[in-house]
Amino acid sequence: MVKICCIGAGYVGGPTMAVIALKCPHIEVAVVDISVPRITAWNSDQLPIYEPGLEDIVKQCRGKNLFFSTDVEQHVREADIVFVSVNTPTKTTGLGAGKAADLTYWESAARMIADVSVSDKIVVEKSTVPVKTAEAIEKILMHNSKGIKFQILSNPEFLAEGTAITDLFNPDRVLIGGRETPEGFKAVQTLKEVYANWVPEGQIITTNLWSAELSKLAANAFLAQRISSVNAMSALCESTGADVTQVSYAVGTDSRIGPKFLNASVGFGGSCFQKDILNLVYICQCNGLPEVAEYWKQVIKINDYQKNRFVNRIVSSMFNTVSNKKVAILGFAFKKDTGDTRETPAIDVCKGLLGDKAQISIYDPQVTEDQIQRDLSMKKFDWDHPLHLQPMSPTTVKQVSVTWDAYEATKGAHAVCVLTEWDEFKSLDFQKIFDNMQKPAFIFDGRNIMDVNKLREIGFIVYSIGKPLDAWLKDMPAFI
Repeated sequence: MVKICCIGAGYVGGPTMAVIALKCPHIEVAVVDISVPRITAWNSDQLPIYEPGLEDIVKQCRGKNLFFSTDVEQHVREADIVFVSVNTPTKTTGLGAGKAADLTYWESAARMIADVSVSDKIVVEKSTVPVKTAEAIEKILMHNSKGIKFQILSNPEFLAEGTAITDLFNPDRVLIGGRETPEGFKAVQTLKEVYANWVPEGQIITTNLWSAELSKLAANAFLAQRISSVNAMSALCESTGADVTQVSYAVGTDSRIGPKFLNASVGFGGSCFQKDILNLVYICQCNGLPEVAEYWKQVIKINDYQKNRFVNRIVSSMFNTVSNKKVAILGFAFKKDTGDTRETPAIDVCKGLLGDKAQISIYDPQVTEDQIQRDLSMKKFDWDHPLHLQPMSPTTVKQVSVTWDAYEATKGAHAVCVLTEWDEFKSLDFQKIFDNMQKPAFIFDGRNIMDVNKLREIGFIVYSIGKPLDAWLKDMPAFI
């Protein structure tokens, strides 16, 4: 029986291995992590991550050919293929701080693999890593190999949170990069045969190592660029009276462009986009390409501008102060159908409002109070380190309360900000919300999911990103 071990039981490792176990009953899959609470959660009824469809798969396979364990060394020793899916945070100090990927966890994983291995192995990069990481890992393994042969493959994930299981069942493509040597081709073929159990062969792309590593960064940069492009247009739409939804629809009907990732919003979030673009910027700078680095940096600048613009719009609309005013935040996750808050725009929006001394009440159906308080008190990039290496007891932000009910969050509020596009927000009783709010009652829709005309009929003053401005808002220019 082929044995697969995955180091790292997070958003990538957990779902990917669960699907491999489901689709390949003849393969034994072990997911290992040094975090005892995380592995305990994977072995319980309360999984550590929320992803539609994941729980059913785990329950079906767990204990048969899918195992979750903290015995990292034993499972690595016994495995034929080792996936490495550890954190690659952005460095906060030293060379490349604020841009370069911190490969500390990757390096220690590689040294441990070399240390405990007693048979030849295929080592697969699953984390998003900088180009040429494989070469560095190869050197560590080679110099510590004790005669054991390792083949390094790059197999980047292209999962979207909220649809990860669907993406794994029906991927657009599976990308496998390896060395262009007989041993490299053989290793690529071995991994290809695993995916071929359910992915059509035409959708499994094989490349050299560097192309696979760079393709992942490039894909995320292109997607983020589309979001920043439409968000840049949203600012122009507000100034001219155009409607960004109509503009993006018209643009998206061009078959060369297509409609995906053209929804204007308060900004992109998630663990990958910003981190991968910063990484790309750093790689470009290191390779003497400052113009290319500057080009990609603009994507992040527009994203930051969009979040600042949103906060400025809120403050300026409400008589230029939100001091001691209750502002309800609906949605804290970076997008719907996930509990993930990494780099969510809600963090910067809340911090901006707190900077103006607002009282904030937050409701999100999937995010805990502990997570929200942690996010609002942590420094940038701290979130991407394993939990036991994050600040232990984050200071509670006193002006923030977290509720488990949208009506409770909005009661007595001066304004409501919609920051995640959860479907349930569309069907709330907004007449009831309006009746229980301070007047004038404001709604700032950061996801363009609200029926603006209906809300205005109720009596709300409404701001939607990239839409013609409410007469009230025209009289209160945003200080941007």
